[in-house]
Amino acid sequence: MKLKKWGLLLLGVLIAAALSACGSSSTSGDGKRIEKLTVGASNVPHAVILKEAVPLLKKKGIDLKIVKFQDYVLPNKALANKEIDANYFQHIPYLEQQLKENPNYKFENAGAIHIEPMGVYSKKYKSLKDLPNGAKVILSNSVAEHGRILSIFEKAGLIKLKSGVGYKAQLKDIVENPKKLKFRADIEPALLTKAYQYNEGDAIVINTNYAIDAGLNPKKDSIALEGPDSPFANIITVRQGDKDKKAIKTLVEVLHSKKIQSFIEKEYKGAVLPVSN
Repeated sequence: MKLKKWGLLLLGVLIAAALSACGSSSTSGDGKRIEKLTVGASNVPHAVILKEAVPLLKKKGIDLKIVKFQDYVLPNKALANKEIDANYFQHIPYLEQQLKENPNYKFENAGAIHIEPMGVYSKKYKSLKDLPNGAKVILSNSVAEHGRILSIFEKAGLIKLKSGVGYKAQLKDIVENPKKLKFRADIEPALLTKAYQYNEGDAIVINTNYAIDAGLNPKKDSIALEGPDSPFANIITVRQGDKDKKAIKTLVEVLHSKKIQSFIEKEYKGAVLPVSN
């Protein structure tokens, strides 16, 4: 009987530990309840923005822990495995692609926070119009980004896309390419800055978070920058059923606050644009 009792006690301890892994709460020294919230984020600007929100969340009873990721795959895996309570690194089209490719992901959008205009960089040319015939353009292997990237080249008059495809366009949807630009799309997003540093290709399209992390200023260093009308806002992503939880709603409210929006505008000087709702 003693062995059975010890077994039941051990089981109880393991269950309690599992339940306290994510989204747990505790009591501070002054008796106030503190809820722990763990959010996975890209290093820049996401983790930087979250760090600025830490003291604001503390006042509202939220103890925010930030887990940094260097790629676009692991944050969703961590969320699915309940290692984190939310992540902040992706936009809606990328999330939709991930949900399609991974049926086990049961995620939802808890709120849009900012836009990172996509930029085109070159060490050889000062504008898109300077690109020569047959120029090699390097972009990421993230299919969800291709329509967004191609739209930049279409607005510059370098290519024409199939009617109606919009931001969902793929390379096969290019119907006119008078300069016969060669688009290469087989590089991981995190490695694009390396390709730029080694002067590969004639133009390289880099996500703003990686550009900033590599010391580039999108407004000054890019030869073309996506406009503020982009629908690719970066969002707080949570597991289905969690977006109405108090801690998640408080996180989104704080990130939408005037103080955080002003910080984004001042810190990134237009390279990152805040979203208010």
